[in-house]
Amino acid sequence: MKTLRKIIRWFLAIFFASTILSVVAYRFIPVWFTPLMFIRCTQQLSEGKELKLSHHWVSMDYISPSMPVAVIASEDANFLKHHGFDYKAIEHAAKRNLEHPEKKKLGASTISQQTAKNVFLWPGRSWVRKGFEVYFTTLIELLWSKQRIMEVYLNSIEMGDGIYGVDAVAAEHFQTDAKHLSREQCALIAATLPNPRKFSSKHPSDYMLKRQSRILKEMKFVPAFPK
Repeated sequence: MKTLRKIIRWFLAIFFASTILSVVAYRFIPVWFTPLMFIRCTQQLSEGKELKLSHHWVSMDYISPSMPVAVIASEDANFLKHHGFDYKAIEHAAKRNLEHPEKKKLGASTISQQTAKNVFLWPGRSWVRKGFEVYFTTLIELLWSKQRIMEVYLNSIEMGDGIYGVDAVAAEHFQTDAKHLSREQCALIAATLPNPRKFSSKHPSDYMLKRQSRILKEMKFVPAFPK
């Protein structure tokens, strides 16, 4: 029993030390690869598809100022105000899911939570993964600035099949770079984020164009993102 407690203490010490150090490191260095990128590559190979991984890290200085405004309007209106979790959105989603169980589950993940999931975790809906998400979200909110969270988010999020980050999708879908994306293009990219493998910013459906129009209207009420 004494040995078991010692092993558990060592395991916890190594876990906390390694995770905190990794979060501190990513405060300063680019996130070149994420677990999801490796998972998608494995899926492509297992399905006999051509291997594709398009990802270009760029700093916020080389991203259109409309892009963070678009994702805030689309994904997380209170991003600059909350500390990682939007409790009102969580309450609203929980109430709606209970009242309408037949409908698709409504999520309430913030940009901070999505960043934690993208960079440190694997996709899924288990309680274990959710617990780790809460842990890493708390860490990045404590150790990173909002600007850094947004920078990592815009560089690591999946934006198409084998496409990760805003600069890659700008090149693949609009033949430009992240810095020169128009306001309309940014809104269209943001419109895909609920499911970027299903919804395409390159060949948008009528539904996507309606989402783009709604996001453009909401962007008018989002202040310029601070640098």
